[in-house]
Amino acid sequence: MKKYSLLSALFIAALFFMAFCATAQVVRPDTTSFWKKKTGAGLNFSQAAFSSNWKGGGVNSIGLNAMFNFKANYAKNKNKWDNEFDIQYGFVNNEGQGMRKTIDRLYLNSNYGYVLNSHWDLFTSLNFLSQLAEGYKYTKDATTGIETEELISDIFAPAFITSAWGLNYHPVDYFKVGISPFAPRVTIVQDPTRFTTSVGPTPYGVDSTETTRFEWLAFQLTADFNKEIATNVNLRWRYMLFANYETLEGKTIDHRLDLMIIAKVNRFLNVNLGGILVYDYDQDTEVQLSQLFNFGFSYSIQNYEDKK
Repeated sequence: MKKYSLLSALFIAALFFMAFCATAQVVRPDTTSFWKKKTGAGLNFSQAAFSSNWKGGGVNSIGLNAMFNFKANYAKNKNKWDNEFDIQYGFVNNEGQGMRKTIDRLYLNSNYGYVLNSHWDLFTSLNFLSQLAEGYKYTKDATTGIETEELISDIFAPAFITSAWGLNYHPVDYFKVGISPFAPRVTIVQDPTRFTTSVGPTPYGVDSTETTRFEWLAFQLTADFNKEIATNVNLRWRYMLFANYETLEGKTIDHRLDLMIIAKVNRFLNVNLGGILVYDYDQDTEVQLSQLFNFGFSYSIQNYEDKK
């Protein structure tokens, strides 16, 4: 738990400074560069407090979510190179329960494309997905009412590195589909024996005597949508399908959907409503769901004008 507190404090403090020094969005067009760059940061806060005689019930709590995103996209002639770094971390501290994380994401992606025509590109990409801190499953004993915690994840436990090769289809600026007949992936679980009780004998598909699992022959499909659907309202979602040819059957195909609606209240404030749906047979035989609602500050700076 001390590791949680220190990591949270350092990460939140850094982004807190950036967010509160913000002047919403800064656009500084650079028409001479082949690079489009955008840096964004956000801080969201929630708090609840009750007097000792409050009859409505409730628990004192405080919560913070912070994010940082950087994109650098290059385009010249038929060559395109898109890069993204995304980090998110959040926690809630409920009185009597202590600190518990609410969101945790570490993501890097690099994509090189060669333009075939106005709608199709050849591409290859490399991406990394993991989290920053320990994750726990909390259970309460039915007899004693005592709550216990079990470690179920950590940084590089799991982590996924995927190399995809194929075709990109982009009929419009705000929507694209990536088709990758060849998409090898490595799953990393540092010290998997920590999770054999809480997750299973092969945590995240990795043998407990190993730290990695290689899936050389695999297929990946991705679909990305990012558009302003109304004035100051942006909808973005990303769907990913991953299938290992060697173990191919319906129940072993992985699916992930990330969805976010961002409503801009004014220059400084926004409201975010998002969710994640995950089905990964190596993690759980059931669908996993996560939902998040935030209200807070955001800041971005970029060297190009957004298309309306």
